[in-house]
Formats: sequence, C-alpha cells, structure tokens
Amino acid sequence: MPFHEMFEPDGSIRPCYDEVQKWVDRTGIAGLNRRMDEAEAIFRRIGITFAVYGEGGDPERLIPFDLLPRIFTANEWRILDRGIRQRARALNAFLHDVYHRGEIVKAGIMPADIIYKNSAYLAEMADFTPPGKVYSHIVGIDIVRTGPGSFEVLEDNCRTPSGVSYMLENREIMTRMFPELFAQGVVAPVDDYPAELLKSLKEVAPPACKGDPVVVVLTPGSLNSAYYEHSFLADLMGVELVEPADLFVDDDRVWMKTTLGPKAVDVIYRRIDDEYIDPLVFRPDSLLGVPGIFNVYRNGGVTLASAPGSGIADDKAVYIYVPEMIRFYLGEKPILDNIQTWQCGKPDERAYVLENLHDLVAKEVHGSGGYGMLIGPKASHAEVEAYAERIKANPGEFIAQPTLDLSTVPTLGPASVVGRHADFRPYCLVGKQIRLVPGGLTRVALTEGSLVVNSSQGGGVKDTWVLQE
Repeated sequence: MPFHEMFEPDGSIRPCYDEVQKWVDRTGIAGLNRRMDEAEAIFRRIGITFAVYGEGGDPERLIPFDLLPRIFTANEWRILDRGIRQRARALNAFLHDVYHRGEIVKAGIMPADIIYKNSAYLAEMADFTPPGKVYSHIVGIDIVRTGPGSFEVLEDNCRTPSGVSYMLENREIMTRMFPELFAQGVVAPVDDYPAELLKSLKEVAPPACKGDPVVVVLTPGSLNSAYYEHSFLADLMGVELVEPADLFVDDDRVWMKTTLGPKAVDVIYRRIDDEYIDPLVFRPDSLLGVPGIFNVYRNGGVTLASAPGSGIADDKAVYIYVPEMIRFYLGEKPILDNIQTWQCGKPDERAYVLENLHDLVAKEVHGSGGYGMLIGPKASHAEVEAYAERIKANPGEFIAQPTLDLSTVPTLGPASVVGRHADFRPYCLVGKQIRLVPGGLTRVALTEGSLVVNSSQGGGVKDTWVLQE
C-alpha cells in the first residue's frame, strides 16, 4: 500500500492534518463539494485557464482544483528546502561548465555525446558567461514522495517551468474561502513570490544597465497555453508584458515601444523557446523572435532569463547524472535522491528494460507533459510491444524507471475523502542569492490509481501548506 500522507501507520490522523480533519468533520463532504463548486466559479470568473489544442471543442479549460491541502511539516520542509537549493546550484554550475571547459566530461563522469550531441545544447552559447553565472533563473524541480521521510526527484525543469500562477491562486482561493484555517498563522505564506522573482531578475541585470533595471515578461501571445500565467506574473511584478513585435534592437540594446517613445529593456523573462527567440541566429522562419536580440545578449546589452541552452540541464538523459554533479561541483552529498533510472542507450540496461518493460515506466528523454511515456503495468500487451520496438529503433532516446508507490494525498471525492497520487513542484529562484518560498504546486492524479498528474492529461492541482514552528 502506498504511503497516505494524512495517516499514521496505525490509521490515526497525522498531527499536521488535525485541523484539516476537524474542518472536514465540521463542514461535511456535501458542504465541501459546494465550496469546491464556488472555487471553480471564481477560477472561471478570473480566467485561470490553460489551453489544449487539437482535441476539438473549447480549447480553454480549467485545471481541476481540489479543496483539501497537501501539508508538509516544518521538519519535512527543511529537508526539501536544502535539497532544492543544492540541486539548483549544481544545475547552474553544470551549465556554466558545459558551455566552457567541460570539466565534468574530462573527469570521465559524463559522456560527451549526451551533452554535445543533444539538441538542447546550443553551440552559440559556448564561451559566454551570462550575468552572475546564472543560466537557469527559475528552477522547477518535480519531487515525489514514497514514504514518511522519503523524497525523490522525478525530473528537473530549467527552462521555463510553468504552474506558479496556480500555486499563488490556489492559496488566494483557500485564504478567501477558509480564513479561519489561516487565522492562526501556522501556514507559511507564498504571496511574496512575485516580489522575490523581481528581485532575482534585477540582480542579473546586464553590464549595460546603469540604473534601476527595466524588467519585462516576453510572451508569444494570447494563444499560448500559459498566457494567463505570463500576464498574471507581469501584473504582480508590476512590469510590462510584451510580445515580440513590441521589442526591437538598436545600438546594441533592446528597446520597448511605448507611447512615450522607445525605452531600453535590461532583463527579459522570456516564455519563448530557444529556437524561436532570434530568427537571425536560430530558426529563420520564426515569427516569435526579435531579430538581433541574441547578439545584444552576448554583448552584455540585455539579460535573457533563462539563458538560451539551459534546456540541456533538464534533459532526462542528463538528469541521471545530477547526483554526480552535486558531488563534482559542490563537494557535497546529494540531499534529495534521484529515482533509479536505466539508460536505454546502454546495451546491458536496454536489455533489462526490454525484458521488464511491462513493469517499468518508460519515457522519451526529450518528452514532457506526460506525453510519449509508457506506464508498463497499465499498458496492454500490444502497447508494450509497440513501445519496445520504438526503443529498439532509437535506444538513446529513451530511459526507464521503476513504477513507484507514489504517496497519496487527501482528495475530495463525491461522497468521501479519498487518496490520490501526487507530485510536487517548488520554484527555486536564482540571482545573486537563491530564494525559495515555502510551498509550491502540488499536482494530483484525480483518477483512482492513475500516476499521471499533468494537467494536460487530466490531473488537477491543490494548495500546498508548509507549517511554521
């Protein structure tokens, strides 16, 4: 049986959930479901949606919100906090290394091909150091729990990890609907995340910046699935939300068009993929880029957050080596473990995977969003066989992991509180210092027995509480 985070082994309520249980008893399941309907109406009214295209119907969807919080004790958070910060430091050190001397390859710790033949590696970034040596300014680390004190990293997101708007809005809804649960001040706040993000971005202003840095959020536009989040963060930070057509390059600076004339931009929090950012350097057919922006970046006229080429650090084949990165760059023992992972590019490991595929979870190394993966125990014989053929055809493109007994968290069902599998994504900010608000996004698989928590695959979200001492 998976570890249920609300209960002790003897079936009693864990102390950290005492107040939630009292609230459930007081309100009743029917009352909680009515409140959930109210919360959904609020989400819809303020426009918190994500877009799914190509499936017909209305592309604008609400991510299902579950009313019962996921809770970490102060002691549990101390472990997570230290491990998340450690991992963010190591990933940024790795990025600086692979775009310079490649010491981790020379030391024989990582094979060169995984890095330098990877599509996420950008040769255009070689020998360039971004301000502060920061490549990934927002590191989203997906963490799963498999036991009372057992936390493991599922994957790293070093480009533009999404979902932080849901972390903030989930808390806002919970505070608004159940003020009595927050009145005691035992839940650590997360609402300073936008201010902390702005501080971190200003700390990495480029050499050309001479005053208070001008920060903007660059979005591909309103058709992007995360557009709500782009506009939400820009609004909370008090900065401009711009589209590529709002920017231009002149005299080795990036300028923003305003009603008062051009205004120099210092830091761009970009939500546009590397290949589209500059048609003069990357994809020439890109309509989302700003011509000339990459040369301005390399010449110190603007900072791009995160740095182009950061995606090499969150590749699933590179993920395997993060514990070694921590030892190599930081001289420390990893605080958070990786999940055991087999590389299908290695003949002996591939043989094991193919023989046991029906018991494993297999993934594309470049995949995301829950797509392109096989959950062996849930798949048919035909699906397993078809996936095995894909692995045989391109073994280096796949990894496999054991099917974990992910912990379950209390989730509101139609007639009772039920346990559903969940993961956790905190958002670690990296500037001159590392910042981490006490919380993050808990994603929950709302279907009984499902391990897929991604919103695009039917998962939901819930508020995450870190209890203060």
